[in-house]
Amino acid sequence: MGKTERAEPKTTHEKALDINLDASRYGTFAEIGAGQEVGRWFFRVGGASGTIAKTISAYDKIVSDAIYGTATRYVSSERLLDMIDREYALLIERLDAPRGGDSSFFAFADTVQAQNYSGDADCHAWMAIRFQTGPRRAASQIVLHARMLDRDPLAQHEAIGILGVNLIYGAARLSDDPEALLASLLDNLGRHRIEIDMAEFTGDAFHEVDHRVMSLCLVENGLSRAAMFSASGEVLRPSEVLYKRAVILQRGRFRPPTKVHSDIQRRTVEQFCRDAEIDPSEVIDLVEISVQELRSTQGSGLEDFRDRIDALVASDNAVLITDYAELYLAVEYLKRYKADQIVLPIGIPTFLEIMDENNFRHLPGGLLEAAGRFFGTGVWIYVYPGLDPRTQRRLDLDNIEIDPDPRLLFAYLEKKKLVRRLEGLPDDELGVRSDDVLRWLRDGDPKWEAFVEPAVATAIKHGGLFGYRDPKS
Repeated sequence: MGKTERAEPKTTHEKALDINLDASRYGTFAEIGAGQEVGRWFFRVGGASGTIAKTISAYDKIVSDAIYGTATRYVSSERLLDMIDREYALLIERLDAPRGGDSSFFAFADTVQAQNYSGDADCHAWMAIRFQTGPRRAASQIVLHARMLDRDPLAQHEAIGILGVNLIYGAARLSDDPEALLASLLDNLGRHRIEIDMAEFTGDAFHEVDHRVMSLCLVENGLSRAAMFSASGEVLRPSEVLYKRAVILQRGRFRPPTKVHSDIQRRTVEQFCRDAEIDPSEVIDLVEISVQELRSTQGSGLEDFRDRIDALVASDNAVLITDYAELYLAVEYLKRYKADQIVLPIGIPTFLEIMDENNFRHLPGGLLEAAGRFFGTGVWIYVYPGLDPRTQRRLDLDNIEIDPDPRLLFAYLEKKKLVRRLEGLPDDELGVRSDDVLRWLRDGDPKWEAFVEPAVATAIKHGGLFGYRDPKS
């Protein structure tokens, strides 16, 4: 695990020209919003007649609907896929007979919300390419969601153009190395201009792609601060999954996930749905692992990451990977995507860290600034009990000791019901940590099974996760 090492990348001009001079590449460009900045690069460098079959920009909504069908949101994956489906189908229908034996066809599409005249737009883009790796080969596809970080609309247009060239070049030259392709998407841009929070690889060229690993690569290579995937390993699209939804986010080590983790999540869902009078089916239930935690764990690597994920998905958990060391930054990430309500189930030790002024000296506003970032509108913390490591006394919100000044803040948060109490497992189960289970598992002590969910135990045994070895073998 680590950042992909790469040689000095080609310039955008060199990439576009390389594609134009490749007589086998031929395709269409469909771009909505932010001009036709991607296609323009291929016209600008010369030789575009060998690459471009058609460009189109169905900017007007009525015109767009007439071509691609009606849509509820125009800058969305739904609209993007409508575009790519139609343009690729037309390309094959019209050109396969005359030149399909010699050409590797592609269709590129994007739909973009650039900065508007009022300056208050949510600036983001959906982008995709469907392509053949050789003449008449089955199609492969890459879908991206990007956030534009420039504030100037012309700079955003330029960034979209460069990103699109990188995607087309990557599909043509790097499809056999998806991790290198992913790392190349910010060539000549940098993370201060574009953030890619979702990348999905499907089709003929990408049968062996593990989207869980690709999600980690997005974060590890600095393309995004966070990435999500479902329990089945499918990429989740945060701009659509989180939009106006209630979210429960549990951060942890999960090495391995224990009954305590499962109990925290179950009790949080049940209590939150009572407190908020919300349908459980409307709640997005996430567990989060930070790359800082992955890096800090001794012996951690890609295999260790996969073991944690395999154990988590055995309990039907969707996963969020982030590079946020502070939990309040993960909250800000969820708010960015318009999550309606956010619940953070945490243990007593984490809550005491939140209430410790010394942990927020790096912020100008100290503890009060951190509290403001944590709570805001629609953010609740549910606190799960724990055992005092010295005395083994059970600790919860009713008996913890907090310094006098932070206690005033704690009293306010309790009064406003922003901090709420969770019940917990009996003491004999509550005191067992992931590290204990991992040690017993590796030592061949069978008692580890009693402290994880049955589905997790089965996954560990069948997959040989975390160094498990069958004592009978």
